[in-house]
Amino acid sequence: MTHASAFPLTLRTLPLPMRALLTAFLLTVGIGFLAAVYLIYLQDVDPHRAMGMGSVAAITEKYYGNRSNSRLESALRGAMADRVTPADRDVILAWLAEGARAEDFAAIEPILDRNCNTCHRPASGLPVPPLTTQEEVQAVAKVDMGISLLGLARVSHVHLFGISILFLLTGTIFALSRFSARWRLTFMVLPFVAMWADIASWWLTRYEPVFAYVVVAGGALMGVALAAQIILSLWELWLAPAAPRPSCAAPRP
Repeated sequence: MTHASAFPLTLRTLPLPMRALLTAFLLTVGIGFLAAVYLIYLQDVDPHRAMGMGSVAAITEKYYGNRSNSRLESALRGAMADRVTPADRDVILAWLAEGARAEDFAAIEPILDRNCNTCHRPASGLPVPPLTTQEEVQAVAKVDMGISLLGLARVSHVHLFGISILFLLTGTIFALSRFSARWRLTFMVLPFVAMWADIASWWLTRYEPVFAYVVVAGGALMGVALAAQIILSLWELWLAPAAPRPSCAAPRP
């Protein structure tokens, strides 16, 4: 009689329904990660690329700000440039250049109502500054200091909780592969290290722009580690040769 340890639990020895389930999960995670990368590109990179800015410069502006002009002007020239017409943008920029005076707010209020306040209002529930009153608009007409501490805390805790659970699941699957313990340990821990570096650098970039490079490196490393977990696990599930089963015959005396 063989011991239970003679048939170790690995991805290759799982029953077919379980292998199919894990495959569907890993493929869905991979597609979801690619969709998240594309969203980041559309939201944070492409608007700045159109202005001749690279990804590091875009990240710097997001977290450190553009301290040569206001948060509202940075948005109108960057991520929100396509939300208003050039003529309306020039009117708002002229108001900002003249000191964002309260007595001239009536000139830009209809533009904001027409183009911005679908999202930039308290009732929207979105993590964006409201632009429905003169006081709210003047708050973002000040020098752009980047994302607020409140905004950083909000996105940080969401990412730490959500992504750590994702890496726990993909790491557990990869742990059942037959790769050496050194490789499994590396690719199980690496995504967490990359996530810590990425999120910590959001906070550090707010005070020192050079950490924007760490944001890029941390995000890229996190993607590489997750891709390795998914691809190697899928290979182990379906393509790796099955390990030979030990003989059940009783030893001869």
